[in-house]
Parts: sequence; C-alpha cells; structure tokens
Amino acid sequence: MIELGNYNTLKILRETAVGLFLGDDDVDDLLLPSKYVPDDFRIGNDISVFCYLDHEERPIATTLKPLIKRNSFGCLRVAEVNEFGAFLDWGLEKHLLVPFGEQQTKMIEGESYVVYCYLDEKSFRLVASSRLNRFTENDEISLNPKEEVDLLVSRRSELGWNVIINNKYKGLVFKSEVFQPMKVGAKLKGYVKNIREDNKIDISLKPIGHLGLEPAAKQIFEKLELANGYIPIHDKSSPEEIQKMFQMSKKSFKKAIGTLYKERKIKIKSDGIYAV
Repeated sequence: MIELGNYNTLKILRETAVGLFLGDDDVDDLLLPSKYVPDDFRIGNDISVFCYLDHEERPIATTLKPLIKRNSFGCLRVAEVNEFGAFLDWGLEKHLLVPFGEQQTKMIEGESYVVYCYLDEKSFRLVASSRLNRFTENDEISLNPKEEVDLLVSRRSELGWNVIINNKYKGLVFKSEVFQPMKVGAKLKGYVKNIREDNKIDISLKPIGHLGLEPAAKQIFEKLELANGYIPIHDKSSPEEIQKMFQMSKKSFKKAIGTLYKERKIKIKSDGIYAV
C-alpha cells in the first residue's frame, strides 16, 4: 500500500508519453511524470519515490527530495498566505498547507517556522501545524542521561531555546549554557542532561560529565599549540574572556584545564597557561 507523504519503493510497470506508471500489490497506476524519470530506468525494476497529492488531489510520485515528510518536524519558509491559510515551500511543486487553525501564531509570507507534517484524517490531505506540543510525546521517554540526541531548534523562550529531540520529544537548552550561535530551525547534536519528574528534558549542547572534558581539553590544547604554547587566559580570567576565546563556560574551562594539568600537558601561571 502506498503511503502518502513518505518514500515508497515501487516497481516500474510501464512507460507512456506522460511518464512511468508505478505500482505494488495494491496499486498499478501511480504516475511518475516524465521530468522526474531517471535516465537509467528499466521496466520491472524497483524505484524509490516520494508520494503526495498533486494540484488536482491525485496521488503522484516524484524523485525530488522534500524538506519534510509525514510524521516529522522541519523548518519551512512561507511561500504564500491566502484565505485558506499559509502555504509552505517544502521543495515540491505543490506547497504544503498550514490551516489558520493550525498556526501557533499568525504566519507571515517570507518567514520560516518549525512545523509538523501529518495526514489529516478528515480531508485525507497532507498538512502541517506549528502547534508543536500536540505532536511531542513526553509521557513515556526512552532516553538516558548523557545520551547523544538529534535536535531541531523550535523556539526561543525566556529560559533558553526549546528543541525537538529525536523527532519525538520536547526539551530545553537553558540560555546560560549556550555558547554558540543559535537560530530557529537549526539542526544540532545534543546530550540529555536531566529528565525531570514531570518529564521535562534538559539538554546540553556539549557532552556531559567526563565525556565533555576530553573535547574541551583538546580544544584548549590545540589553541595553545597554535599560539606557540602560551595563552594569556587562566583560571582567574573572567567568564567573558573565556567565552570569547573558547565558546565555553568558565566551569567547563576550569574542568578542562584541570584535566590537562593532571596529565602534565600544561602549567598554569598568574599570567596565563603554558604548554609543557
């Protein structure tokens, strides 16, 4: 059975003037228009295509790669707003609709928003929603502290940055722990810092505990080598100086240079750090 809004592997059944007709055990008339037909196709071979509804609401196939697929989150730009809602550019000829009732805030043409794509059961159409809380599942969390996860930055808040974790959960990166440029729609790696009793998830952008010391220590030592073995920053330097040079907190910096000191790779003096 063909799944709209997702990739399907189908068999090439026949060639016509308008394109290839594809099928499986249930369908034998899905059109792949001529402009998407690969040069090396063969009748009887399988082909991977993305399936959605065309302008006339008919199922159709394409070899284009959309920016979002069914049951997933993504950041898309508004191509048009009209009396039906906002239409997002998702990389296909027909834009993706966000009905007015599915907009967390009124969408503006030209702006980009994080949305969730799903199949509307009433209209049987692919639509999107920016009401993200409806589509996250923090009731049962199968994550572990310190685990590496995939993040999609969804919104800036008073506490920091809201993120979608592994295309499933919602979490938060506190602003006091952000030492790099951030923007809505950015895709990042993160680490589970804490899972609270109310199932809220705190996320760190750097590895947790001793896992985080190695990259930080390596970063500092590489900077030392590039600076001919001396950097005028030490454990008494201000957090602002440390953040400017290393993009890390003073706490992380002190732990990292402590590791380097124990390994006898550096000397810490009143005027800075020296490589041994």
